[in-house]
Amino acid sequence: MIQCLFVFLFFSVAEMVLIFGTLVHTPARGQLEVLTNTVLATDNDGRIIHMESNVAPIDIEKTVLQWKLNPEDLVRLKSTQFLLPGFVDTHIHAPQYPFTGTGTDVPLMQWLNKYTFPCERQCEDVEWAKKVYTSLVKRLLRNGTTTALYFASIHLEATKALADITLAQGQRAFVGKVCMDQYSPDDYMETTNASVSDTEAFIHYCSSKKSSILTPVITPRFIPTCSPALLRALGELAHKYSVPVQSHISESLDEIAFVQQLYPGKHDTEIFDEAGLLTSRTVMAHGVHLSPSDVARLVERQSAVAICPLSNAYFAHGIFPVREYVGKLELKAGLGTDVAGGYAPSMLTSIRQLVIASKHISVEKNNDPSVQVDWKEALYLATMGGAISLGLGNEVGMFASGRVLDAMLVDVAAPQSPIDILREETPESLLEKFINLGDDRNIASVWVAGRQVLPFE
Repeated sequence: MIQCLFVFLFFSVAEMVLIFGTLVHTPARGQLEVLTNTVLATDNDGRIIHMESNVAPIDIEKTVLQWKLNPEDLVRLKSTQFLLPGFVDTHIHAPQYPFTGTGTDVPLMQWLNKYTFPCERQCEDVEWAKKVYTSLVKRLLRNGTTTALYFASIHLEATKALADITLAQGQRAFVGKVCMDQYSPDDYMETTNASVSDTEAFIHYCSSKKSSILTPVITPRFIPTCSPALLRALGELAHKYSVPVQSHISESLDEIAFVQQLYPGKHDTEIFDEAGLLTSRTVMAHGVHLSPSDVARLVERQSAVAICPLSNAYFAHGIFPVREYVGKLELKAGLGTDVAGGYAPSMLTSIRQLVIASKHISVEKNNDPSVQVDWKEALYLATMGGAISLGLGNEVGMFASGRVLDAMLVDVAAPQSPIDILREETPESLLEKFINLGDDRNIASVWVAGRQVLPFE
């Protein structure tokens, strides 16, 4: 067995991290790289300044000295440990976290009224919202999610609280105050003007934080709950401030039927595009029922889709065709948990469900293997694919000099691990076991922008 040595240091702020051991990443779709005996060092800003693979163990100190680093800072890992890029969750509803794991018994439009709106309405109480959001952010970090694209609620103060909590916990976050001014409960709906003004206020609030890990996001909930005037105004804000956009698109048959009542003959993509909401910084959730022409429009606008395989199974009446849209048509895409429509906050569940869903597509196509997604491709979408979707493709998602260290330390043989190691394993097989069998007990440490954010202080 290859002896994979690894190091890590624990800091409350970004300081130098010096690593020797196995690094694993997916720099391109379908491409897995296992970098053994690799030395990696960051500067005090959390950026990788040195990286070299295939360094003989006897030459480690010599190599470190050549880089003018201190060999005493080098700490080594066991052979069952490796560094993996942090997961990027491209679609999650923060205020829905209290009913995660429940509410899977009705279709989407009924689900919104029965579970979602009542739960989100509670975030009018900012102290309650803080309790929910603190628990959620910590849960995500425990599961290796270093970046999350959040839907909040319609409440400005609670959404500010979510932004503050992600900063305090050190998670890279894209946060959107939800906008909805029609076809919503009377006690959970805004006026058009209030929705626009609060969204602009939230953009200014995030800008005042001057943090590289916090980004405000324009967030129309979905077309039925947003008037044409609101959609146009949000499109203007997106262009005025050059900020990302997120919403739901072509998610389910009942949602599509509702849109057709409001906009006969028009698809979601056309409506969003006419409002100026399809940009190179747009991430649309689901997209299960997109047509090839819809996908072509998204590709032309360089917009991305957040694939949510678990919630799609419950609400979308279909399966997102990854190989056709992402592979052949080159649509940008990442993976999302879609808490609480997806009942699991771990991106490992999304990875596994994506693979299973693709196998169902294969069965429907006479066992065509070309439409199947394997765990490596799913891992890419959960890391590098998500980073690209959020405009972070040159910063995170893989390991290379000049990039920022957003990563997790995985220990396949951690105490209470759900994985048994009974024979000699290669680094790739250990990674596959973690993807298919692992959980938060295998994640020993997490860094965001070089700052250690797990274990919690």
